Amino acid sequence: MHIATDGEVVDIITAADHWQSSWYPPSDVPTGTAHGSTGVCVVDGQVVLVSDDGTYWQFPGGRPEAGEDWSDTLAREVSEEACATVLGCRLLGFSRGLCRRGPEQGLVLVRALWGADVRLDAWTPEHEMVERRLVPPQGVWDALTVPTGWEPIYRRIVIEAGIPAGR
Repeated sequence: MHIATDGEVVDIITAADHWQSSWYPPSDVPTGTAHGSTGVCVVDGQVVLVSDDGTYWQFPGGRPEAGEDWSDTLAREVSEEACATVLGCRLLGFSRGLCRRGPEQGLVLVRALWGADVRLDAWTPEHEMVERRLVPPQGVWDALTVPTGWEPIYRRIVIEAGIPAGR
């Protein structure tokens, strides 16, 4: 099982593009364009996953709006996507992606990754997510949709959040 180490470059190659992604610890904010926050959200010992189609499941997160810092973005995105309120959060680290080939060649994007304790609010989706589900920690890896090539980064995220990293 490959787990990204600090600063290690992970190649993510598709037919359309080639990204190089790296993991950075919370104390080492990488250079690049702030591209939002994503949270491993926990409520009553279970992890919150969201889906925009009922098939592919992910952690809630998204891009910043004007004037937001990393934690502001996390709180808003968790509210919008998971209909949940962040009660407390801990920065797990950062992912930094460099586009080597494709329409965004040369772009460098940085995302903050969080562990968050949340309270579920009434499920009233108003944005892109259409479903929310709770998964026990030992089932997260099997329930999560991990894009091809991103496995080492996702394993690092879940390990930092204290969740089993799958096979």
